[in-house]
Amino acid sequence: MTAETRLPTGTDLLAEIDRLRKERNAVILAHYYQKPEIQDLADFVGDSLQLSQMAAETDADVICFSGVKFMAETAKILSPDKIVVLPDMDAGCSLEDSCPPEKFKAFREAHPDHIALTYINCSTEVKALSDIIVTSSSAETILAQIPPEQKIIFGPDRHLGGYLSRKFNRDMLLWPGVCIVHEAFSETELLKLKAQHPDAPIAAHPECPPSIVDHADYVGSTSGILQFAKTFPGQTLIVATEPHIIHQMEKALPEKTFIGAPGADGNCSCNVCPYMALNTLEKIYTCLRDLEPRIEIEEGLRIQAKKSLDAMLTMASGTVGQGDLGKV
Repeated sequence: MTAETRLPTGTDLLAEIDRLRKERNAVILAHYYQKPEIQDLADFVGDSLQLSQMAAETDADVICFSGVKFMAETAKILSPDKIVVLPDMDAGCSLEDSCPPEKFKAFREAHPDHIALTYINCSTEVKALSDIIVTSSSAETILAQIPPEQKIIFGPDRHLGGYLSRKFNRDMLLWPGVCIVHEAFSETELLKLKAQHPDAPIAAHPECPPSIVDHADYVGSTSGILQFAKTFPGQTLIVATEPHIIHQMEKALPEKTFIGAPGADGNCSCNVCPYMALNTLEKIYTCLRDLEPRIEIEEGLRIQAKKSLDAMLTMASGTVGQGDLGKV
């Protein structure tokens, strides 16, 4: 703990966070990939867009987003009048890092007859350069509404894009980014684990490579995997996504067994997101105390980025027809 975050000996950290939450009229958001102690103190736990939407509907003055930077930026896009703080500004994302805005802009300009269908795991600048943002929950619904003759760029996750391309038989130009967490799962170790638990289904996030997804009984978003965990009829589930989601599964279903899919050597922690792990209780306390680090987005950029998010929200609700795609 740094000198700035150090608390007097004996301080009740959770009580101090609660005090600041009330004083600041703040809402604390925690992504499913956060440590259990952070999930347990949050006002809302969920997927990134879901959390931003929940926070926008509150009367909170401050949003403390315990997740990664692109998630906090999305919250600011949807709640421009609220103060949005991120416990650690270094909490980034390998997908965002893989897609610098200037390179994405040049890629778009090289393919002017393509629309950009872009995964939400990207910077505000890339959202502003995109036509439609998708989440892992909404991507299939949205892609199904795009005419087959319409050419598509999909970025920055080539595994999610490849999964959609195979499922819908759509030829898309894929940006070559990957999530370092989902890339870390080992097919060999997964098959070993499956041999030990032959009756256990496998639930996988579509950010996983095909070598993992092809063995899955269920493929879906983090919230989708959580719902599958609540409804599958067996007693044991193998989970191929960041393992902190298992905390919510165990809370909801203590009678069932959940096993995280293994990494390359069978027991490494390489499938724990190192960016999510940067957030701590101490940093949540500090950012509520100081209202820093703060997310700031230039208004013109925010409005442009919001257009692609609004297009997603409209299409995800099924209210846009194929003839309207030129307007989104």
